[in-house]
Amino acid sequence: MGHTLVIVESPTKARTIRKFLPGDFRVEASMGHVRDLPNNASEIPAAHKGEKWANLGVNTASAFEPLYVVPKDKKKVVKELKDALRDADQLLLATDEDREGESISWHLLQLLNPKVPVKRMVFHEITKEAISRALEDTRDLDMELVHAQETRRILDRLVGYTLSPLLWKKVAWGLSAGRVQSVAVRLLVQRERARRAFRSGSYWDLKARLEQGGGGFEAKLSHLDGVKIAGGSDFDETTGALKAGSKVRLLAEAEARQLQQAVEQAPWRVAAVEEKPTTRRPVAPFTTSTLQQEANRKLRLSARETMRTAQGLYERGFITYMRTDSVHLSEQAISAARSCVEQKYGSTYLSPSPRQFTTKARNAQEAHEAIRPAGESFRDPAAAGLDGRDLALYELIWKRTVASQMADARLTMLSVDLDVDAGTLGRAGFRASGKRIDFPGFFRAYVEGSDDPDAALEGQEVLLPALNQGDTPACKGVEALGHQTQPPARYSEAALVKTLEKEGIGRPSTYASIIGTIVDRGYATLANNALTPSFTAFAVTALLEEHFPDLVDPGFTARMENTLDEISHGQVQWLPYLESFYKGDKGLETQVAQRESDIDPGASRTVALEGLPCVVRIGRFGAYLETKRVADDGSEELVKATLPQEITPADLDAAKAELILRQKAEGPEALGEDPETGELVYLLFGQYGPYVQRGQVSDENPKPKRASLPKGGKPEELSLEDALGLLRLPRLLGEHPDGGKVQAGLGRFGPYVVHDKGKGEKDYRSLKAEDDVLEVGLSRALELLAMPKRGRGGRTALKDLGIPEGGEEAIQLFDGPYGLYVKQGKVNASLPEGTTADTISLEQAVELLAAKKSSGKKGSSKAGSPRTSGAKKPAAKKPPATTKSGRLRASAVRVIRAADS
Repeated sequence: MGHTLVIVESPTKARTIRKFLPGDFRVEASMGHVRDLPNNASEIPAAHKGEKWANLGVNTASAFEPLYVVPKDKKKVVKELKDALRDADQLLLATDEDREGESISWHLLQLLNPKVPVKRMVFHEITKEAISRALEDTRDLDMELVHAQETRRILDRLVGYTLSPLLWKKVAWGLSAGRVQSVAVRLLVQRERARRAFRSGSYWDLKARLEQGGGGFEAKLSHLDGVKIAGGSDFDETTGALKAGSKVRLLAEAEARQLQQAVEQAPWRVAAVEEKPTTRRPVAPFTTSTLQQEANRKLRLSARETMRTAQGLYERGFITYMRTDSVHLSEQAISAARSCVEQKYGSTYLSPSPRQFTTKARNAQEAHEAIRPAGESFRDPAAAGLDGRDLALYELIWKRTVASQMADARLTMLSVDLDVDAGTLGRAGFRASGKRIDFPGFFRAYVEGSDDPDAALEGQEVLLPALNQGDTPACKGVEALGHQTQPPARYSEAALVKTLEKEGIGRPSTYASIIGTIVDRGYATLANNALTPSFTAFAVTALLEEHFPDLVDPGFTARMENTLDEISHGQVQWLPYLESFYKGDKGLETQVAQRESDIDPGASRTVALEGLPCVVRIGRFGAYLETKRVADDGSEELVKATLPQEITPADLDAAKAELILRQKAEGPEALGEDPETGELVYLLFGQYGPYVQRGQVSDENPKPKRASLPKGGKPEELSLEDALGLLRLPRLLGEHPDGGKVQAGLGRFGPYVVHDKGKGEKDYRSLKAEDDVLEVGLSRALELLAMPKRGRGGRTALKDLGIPEGGEEAIQLFDGPYGLYVKQGKVNASLPEGTTADTISLEQAVELLAAKKSSGKKGSSKAGSPRTSGAKKPAAKKPPATTKSGRLRASAVRVIRAADS
């Protein structure tokens, strides 16, 4: 008897949907894309090997026909799907409901070539009701959506594979360019240029502590003799001086202190009191972009982590589809949200009528619903059976959705102007501002930017005592405060996502992979939630700005995005558009061919930064400084010095550059002598940052003792005592109450404390930011060691199995969304069925991890998961080998996969 075959992308989605389908339905997973443009030479079919366009994967001479191939790792999947289809009497393509999902369904249709009826089945949540509706409302493939996705894929390939080889020749091997990626990198570079050009300005003001009727409050100096006092916004960022034409009074320190003494002794009078009632409406439910932004701000999740977690929640039936630009809520969702409000907060917190929101984003994608909890009634986060980041993200989505149907918050904004006679200095005006929450409304559930609504409510209120015009509050003290203006902040992931969406660049569903590519390719580093561009990013951006300005212009890229959307609606024909973009005198192909001979690799690899006594160049092993100096014999010689990775373009100034070059030319700087050994202690700069070294490298001492400076340590402030302390790490702190030594040390993941239990078993904890590895004591170490050990992503280890013989890192046991797994370093391995937390041994764990390593599947995918389909693009290939002459083999060039987006 036949069955109905349903194909989805992932095993998780298959398991969830299977529960809601009749017994004669069979569900299989395609593991994401089953077909794509070739990624390397080995994937090009023999029939096309000799074709000039085969490496590009798009036949630009024949209507831009794409060459689609089944990657090696998908051949088995395709065979299994064909086998499953053999006995089926109907095929339902149930891939995701966006353009990419439509494209996957089309590729499946082309590959499987079914002889039975085929229908497209779409749903935006995986619940019993949604699946039942989807079964009754199947449709045909939407070929306009498929064409839009294919055009996007081809366009990205044309840009990536045409520009990337140019960057390999002119800047550095392995770099990539992309239609959206290069614009995003330029945004980071422009912000870093602004930080570099920034000049700090200084100003002073006063803060007074006052009291009226037993209630204290603070007021700040705002005017002097009716003239506004200068603040941070009045300064020019490029000069550090007041902006031209500013009608403000700039206080110097001496004047501020004179004014402080005068007003402390003078009587104070309330000149005016203003109360202004205001309301705040809840923000719209989440879209892909706003979810990434809030998860980054509140949960410190990267865009990649947010999308991976959201995909897991969607596939297990907890939330609606996570790729959407729509803020619309269905009537079912509004009803469920309003029910949650009544049950949890009471009817007074309900909005008077259901709220509906409209999408304002440019290039909003085909209409879906906003991201919300799935189902006709929302599962309470506390009862959802989730933990870790799954719970945190679900709770965030639940709160935002529920808050959207809550009443407005009512507030009163308070401002009080005070007048003081400062004698010969004039009359000083002070201002006190307050805020009173009269009715919290939706604040009870959700405050944007804060992960604790209750704490946020308290923090938002600034209460003032009852004050009336003519009152004379008592002055309890005045403080003179000096300020320095701050450079523009670097982009966080949230800020970059917000800017890209505002400019209409790319699709929110691709932002996670774009930011990931930027970091993976060395264009930026992500630290303390800030994206810092590298010197390589400066070099590549400068080259593209000079020679291909359109491709890094936000306006041009946004117009391109508009055209792609028009193709999806059938308003523009895809083939003429690709012809005009790539061919002709102004097409990309011609522009690259013409420009290639004009671009000087020496100039392209040079980053010109103002104010330096040298230039920065991009080399095979990263950025380095280069300058000419006069040798002892009067001849000129080149001095080159590697730039430590931690030095950013904005932070590199003349003093730092001279220190690094001087050390290279004259040898390392000695901090002093180690009294225990008599050897000199040196401060050196390496590729991975500053470090200290005892003694010089010699035949007798080929590996002198070295120690890196802790993260954030300033080389110019390092004393001999600190250097000796670092070189003597790890240091013994004392005995653990359970037996064994407790030590403090500095490793590749930063400063730590460790409990050495003996027999190779060690329990590590990282030191917190406020702890000093050279000062931390036994009591603090025991406090840290008593805390639960957390794995990557904040998951708490269930058990520490110990360090295997000959190993360096402990093996830990975790409970993940797909069950128990063991982890060592970056490698994860699921526990076999029947093995529990009580029965798993260190020896078994070692075997499981060894098997995982030999299979080549590293722990970048979620532990315990079958082949996940979260990443819809294959991983980048490693750089190819070179011949003895150093030139890349032609076949090796074809192996390289350029970034497509």
